[in-house]
Amino acid sequence: MSLFLAKRFATLVATLIGASVIVFLVLDILPGNAAQILLGPDASPEAVAELAAKLGLDLPAWTRYWQWMGGLVTGNLGDSHAYGSPVLDLILERLALTMPLAIIAMLLTTVLALIVGVTAASRHNQIGDVGLMGLTQVGIAIPNFWFAILLILLFSVKLQWFSAGGFDGWGEGLDGLWQGLKALVLPALSLAVVQAAILARITRSAVLEVMREDFVRTARAKGLRQRAVLWGHVLRNALIPVITVMGMQFAELMAGTIVVENVFYLPGLGRLIFQSIANRDLIVVRNCVMLLAAMVVIVNFVVDLLYAVIDPRLKASDI
Repeated sequence: MSLFLAKRFATLVATLIGASVIVFLVLDILPGNAAQILLGPDASPEAVAELAAKLGLDLPAWTRYWQWMGGLVTGNLGDSHAYGSPVLDLILERLALTMPLAIIAMLLTTVLALIVGVTAASRHNQIGDVGLMGLTQVGIAIPNFWFAILLILLFSVKLQWFSAGGFDGWGEGLDGLWQGLKALVLPALSLAVVQAAILARITRSAVLEVMREDFVRTARAKGLRQRAVLWGHVLRNALIPVITVMGMQFAELMAGTIVVENVFYLPGLGRLIFQSIANRDLIVVRNCVMLLAAMVVIVNFVVDLLYAVIDPRLKASDI
C-alpha cells in the first residue's frame, strides 16, 4: 500500500505540473494585452509599454512561468491587474462562497441520486423504475442555467420564499449562518439536478449488477428484508463506480458555478473568473483555472484511496 500511495502521489505531482504548463501556455498565447485594456483604447503606445513592463508582461514566457510556479509554491500569487489586490486574497474570499455552494450541491446530488438509483433498481422493469428513469432523462436534458431561471420564477417571484440573487455574506450566529445557507439553496439545487440525474442512472446500473451476485441471494435466503439487503449489502459493493463518478462531478460542480453564480449574482469564484476574463486579468484567470485543475486531480487521488476502503478485496496493484 505504501508503494501504491507513492506512485499515486508521484502521478498527482506530475499531473499538476503538466496542467500548469498547459494552463500557462493556453492563456499566454491568447491575443490581447492586459496593459492596453487597463489603460483603454486611447492610451499611447509608450504608456502601454511602460505599464506592460511594470506588470512583467515584457518578460520571456519561460521567465513568467517560473515566477508563477515559485509563487504557487510560496503562496505569493501576485496582484490582480484589475482589482489591485493580492490574487490569493481574492480567491480565498470568493472560495468562502463557492466551496459551501459546491458542497451543498454535492450533498443534494448524492442524496437524490442514491435514493432514486436504489429505488429504481429495486423496482427493475416496473412502473416505478420506468418513471424514475424518465425523470432522470429529463434532468440530464435540462441546462442548469435554465433550471436556475425556473427556480427563481417559482420560489422567488411567485412564492417569494427565497431571494432572487445576491449574497450578504456569512453573518454572526445561527441567524447569519441560516441566511447565508438560504441564499445558496436555489443555486445548489440548480447545480445538483443534472448531476443527480446522471449519478442516479450510474447507481441504478451498479446496484442491478451487484444484485445478481451470489451473496445477495444468500442474504435473502437468510430472511433479511429487501431494504436491509439493498442498503446494507448491495449498495456498499456497488459504490466503486458511484464514487468514481462523484469525484468527477464535484470538480464539475466547481466549474459549473461560473454560470450559476452569474445567474444568481453571487460573488463567488465563478463570477470572479467571468469578470477577470472580461477584464483580461490573466493573472487571476490563470490561478483560478489552476485551482480548478488541482481540485480535479486531488479529488481523483482521494477517490483512488477510497477504493481500497470501500472494497477490501481490491489490492493496490489492481487500482
